[in-house]
Amino acid sequence: MKRVLRTSFTFLLTLGMMIYGVNALAQESTVSATEAHTLEQMPEPPGGMNEWMFSHLAKNLRYPETARDKGIEGTVIVKFIVEKDGSISETQILRGIGGGCDEEAIRVLQLSPKWKAGVKDGSVVRTEMRLPIRFKLG
Repeated sequence: MKRVLRTSFTFLLTLGMMIYGVNALAQESTVSATEAHTLEQMPEPPGGMNEWMFSHLAKNLRYPETARDKGIEGTVIVKFIVEKDGSISETQILRGIGGGCDEEAIRVLQLSPKWKAGVKDGSVVRTEMRLPIRFKLG
């Protein structure tokens, strides 16, 4: 009886490891924002970050009417993934200010042309990024 239980337990444990292994392989690893210093090349938008901020953000960012009417100002911090192909995915707000600014920050980021992907150990990698977008009435 003990042998049957031990064999069943070993089978279930092996099956569990196989299923976990398949799931682990199916999920692509991502370099987190805290590990970004380990990259050989950080992800960057076309033309570099300064050019992107002055051309893409300045051209596409609209101050939400609700935020303007309520005098809402501040910095929205957006977290996102730069995929291996340079596309932006998994956008989410880490710190918002409301009044439609959070949604506008995500909208503008998702409009962005493809970025150059990050490189680690000579290979292109998915990279988590964090971007502060400042809303200031002027």
